Amino acid sequence: MNETMDVFKEFFEMPLEEKAMFYSEDPKKSCRLVTSSANYDWEKIHLWRDNLRHPCHPLEECIKLWPEKPTRYREVVATYSIEAKKLGLRILELVSEGLGLESGYFRDKLSEALSLAVNHYPPCPDPSLTLGLSKHCDPNLLTILHQGNVNGLQVFKDGEWIGVEPLHNAIVVNVGNQLQIISNNKLKSAEHRVVTNSTVARTTAAFFIAPSDECIIEPAKPLTDHACNSPLYRAFEYKEFVVQYFSMMGNNELALEPFKLQA
Repeated sequence: MNETMDVFKEFFEMPLEEKAMFYSEDPKKSCRLVTSSANYDWEKIHLWRDNLRHPCHPLEECIKLWPEKPTRYREVVATYSIEAKKLGLRILELVSEGLGLESGYFRDKLSEALSLAVNHYPPCPDPSLTLGLSKHCDPNLLTILHQGNVNGLQVFKDGEWIGVEPLHNAIVVNVGNQLQIISNNKLKSAEHRVVTNSTVARTTAAFFIAPSDECIIEPAKPLTDHACNSPLYRAFEYKEFVVQYFSMMGNNELALEPFKLQA
C-alpha cells in the first residue's frame, strides 16, 4: 500500500513534459490527467488539484493504457488494484449480510467495473479561496480510498463539516449512490469534500467499484416485499444514472430526483 502511494507521488513529481501526454480534454480518453476537473471550461470556481484517472478492469486490457513512468507504475498499481477489488467485494459481502440479502448479491454485474482516481493537491497559497474537491456524493457502488497522511477530507454530518483524520495504513470506505438505491435508503451515500492547505502537498488514491453500464439498478426485492417498505426508486440502467449525475455538476439531490418513485 505504501509502495503504491509512493509511485503515485513520483508520477506527479515528474517533469511537466513527461506528464503532458496524459493531459486531455477528451472525455472518451480512458487514461487522462486533468487540472481541477473535466468541467474546467465552464466550472465557476477551479479546484486546486490535478487528477489522474483510468480504468482497472479488465486489467489485462486496461494496463496497456496506463503510464509507463515511473517504471514501477504498471506492476505496482496492478497488484494494488487487484487487492482493492478483493477488499471491496469482502466489504460488500458483509453489507449484503447486514441487509439480509443472499450471499454474493453484489457480485458479477453489480460490481464489475473498477476505476482509479489519483488526486494530487499541491500547497495552496490561499486555502480560503478554493477547495481541493467540491462537495459531492460518489455515483458508484463503493469507494475504497487511501487518503495518505495529510488532512483534507471532510464529511458532512448533522449540519457541519467534520474532518476525517488520516490513520496509518487505514482505508476510508464511502457508500455510493448505487448502494443507497439498492438498500432502499437503509444506507446513505456520504457527502464529502476536500479542503486545501498552504504548507504541504497531499496525494490520495480512490478505487471506485461500480456496476457495468448495462446493469439494471433497483432496490433489492427482499427489502421491498412489505407494504411498509415499498421501493423508493425505479429500475434503470447504470449508464443512465451516470449521465444524469454528471449533468447535475455534483448536485446529488438533483442527480437522484429522476429515479425516485413518487409516494
